[in-house]
Amino acid sequence: MLRQFFLGFIKIHILHHAAAQPVYGQALIEELQHHGYALSPGTLYPILHSLEKAGYLVRKNRVVAGRQRNNYTATAFGHQALVEAPAKIRELVEEVVDDQAPKDIEARGDDT
Repeated sequence: MLRQFFLGFIKIHILHHAAAQPVYGQALIEELQHHGYALSPGTLYPILHSLEKAGYLVRKNRVVAGRQRNNYTATAFGHQALVEAPAKIRELVEEVVDDQAPKDIEARGDDT
């Protein structure tokens, strides 16, 4: 279950790199390993395909060393998401990290 929580952050991380330069699967797997995430191709490629289908990434096929490689680049829609994401991520993460109860729960005075 914890893995599911981090998939959103992983998607943003992928988008971040794809906005900087074209990326491909194996390079992303290695990049995520540097951050402690061990994703298999069977996990990563469905994420890439879902980001592409949603319009955040565009795929271009290239031949590298005689093999076809799918390179992914952020679209304008993906770049816009990256503009909006940091403030939203920061707000949610700060609340969790700072262990602050949401304001509406405090105001109600109950635990529901």
